[in-house]
Amino acid sequence: MIRILNGYLLAIIIVMYFSIFLINYLKSDIKLSSDIVSVSTKQLDADILSSLFEIGQFQLSDVNKEIKKPSILNGVVWLTSNIWPEDIRTFLGRELVGFSQFNTEIAIAGKGTNLATLPIESPPPNEDILTNENNSSSNEDKIESPKNEASNKNVVYIYRTHSWEAFLPQLSGITDPNQASSLNEKKNVIQVGTQLQNELLERGIGTEHSTTNVTAELKKKGWSYAQSYSLTREIVQEATTKESSLVYLIDIHRDSQGRKITTLEFDGLEYARLFFVVGKENKNYEQNLKLAKDLNERLENDIPGISRGVFVKSKDEGNGVYNQDLSSNSILLEFGGVDNKQQELFNTVDKFAEVFSEYYREVEEVNN
Repeated sequence: MIRILNGYLLAIIIVMYFSIFLINYLKSDIKLSSDIVSVSTKQLDADILSSLFEIGQFQLSDVNKEIKKPSILNGVVWLTSNIWPEDIRTFLGRELVGFSQFNTEIAIAGKGTNLATLPIESPPPNEDILTNENNSSSNEDKIESPKNEASNKNVVYIYRTHSWEAFLPQLSGITDPNQASSLNEKKNVIQVGTQLQNELLERGIGTEHSTTNVTAELKKKGWSYAQSYSLTREIVQEATTKESSLVYLIDIHRDSQGRKITTLEFDGLEYARLFFVVGKENKNYEQNLKLAKDLNERLENDIPGISRGVFVKSKDEGNGVYNQDLSSNSILLEFGGVDNKQQELFNTVDKFAEVFSEYYREVEEVNN
């Protein structure tokens, strides 16, 4: 039955592309562009697309299975058309709105992770929202980072490239996930970083924490939000130059998926699920991927389902580097989603700090 469906699906795709070829190249007045195809398909939701992939026999559980040797025909088709016959995503990836996110490589799939639940990048902040009194920063909103009294040196550096990312439960009068932005350090992801620093310091891990308002710094330089990683690159380089002992770099974000996907109940507590993003376009890719996998495994052993997985992104899906070339111990960590509550976030931070501390001490013992 599956083979029959695959045959029908392939036939439909071939007919579609052949029809587009005829319309565009046989002197027809009608032209099909990516815009036309996009408009006609933008109503397709992720569930439909996910079902389509299942028909095509693409399963996340197959990611780690042995890959068959590609045929010469497949290689020729790939080189000439950028289409891989055995992967339906390559037929549709450039035509469907928002479909590029499905190119994200899933190194480790967490519980419930599939094509319909992949991470969603938050949009740039709305300037009107940021200037709202409820979300603006003031001296009273500043979170004072504790001094390191637990260690002779700082080894962890926490920062945020998208410091404006906030959580709806802490924002008054805002219900649209796309408007969940704030400069208030008690309502955005800076609070997560501060909590993580506190937890690590309590466990004896020297930690430095940057509370830089990225939005304000970008404006000072006249830069766009697309240059956020360039800005934080300068910040991280300055910090690591001053303190060469800072070797673990943690960039904290939050996802835009809803509560159903980003929340876990375990042993009477609710957790904001986290996940790791590893940039594929840098010299430290393999080392950073191993670190993410190691920490992910430890987290899952303690609380199954707390992680949504480990995702790998190239320049086709995002920045591709994420400043992870600055250290072979770089982590881009997304805590929860737009709907998660503060206590859920802090529960997850506590567990991550515990797991990271154990990992760090084991590594230190081996190195010494």
